[in-house]
Amino acid sequence: MATLKEPVKIFIVQALACRDTPQEVAELVKQEYGVKIERSQVALYDPTKAAGKNLSKKFIELFNETRKKFDEGLIDIPIANKHYRMRKYDKLLEKNAKNTVMSLSILKQAAEDIGGKYTNRQEITGKDGQPLMSISDAELDKRIKEAEAKARQ
Repeated sequence: MATLKEPVKIFIVQALACRDTPQEVAELVKQEYGVKIERSQVALYDPTKAAGKNLSKKFIELFNETRKKFDEGLIDIPIANKHYRMRKYDKLLEKNAKNTVMSLSILKQAAEDIGGKYTNRQEITGKDGQPLMSISDAELDKRIKEAEAKARQ
C-alpha cells in the first residue's frame, strides 16, 4: 500500500462522503495526485464500512460533516437527487470531452433535467394566473348541503 500524505487522505475522505465509489476515488487520486492506490486502501477511509472502523476521529468528523453538507436537503436515493445527477453529468462530460456528439447529448440531458422536463408537476390556473374558479364560503356551504341532500335521496 502506498503511504499517503495528509491532503490525499482528506481528498479521499471527502470524495467518499460525497458518495463516490472506492474505484472512482482511486481513479481521482491518480489523476489529481499521481498516486496509484487500490480500492481496498480507499475503503479504509470510509467510516460507514467495516474496513474504516479504525479511522481517526478527525477523519470521521470530516466525513460526517462533508456527508451532511452533501446530503442537506437530499433524499436517500442519490439518483433521485438533481445535485447528484448534475455531478454525474459533469463526470460524463469530462470523460467524453473529445466526442462532440456525446458531449452535446450530455449537455442537452443536463439542461432538460435542470429545467424540470422530467417532472410530472402541473400547475393549473385560470387566465393570467388567476384561480380557475372563485367561490365564496357561503356559496361553498350551499353547494355542499345540496350535494349531501342529493346523496341522501
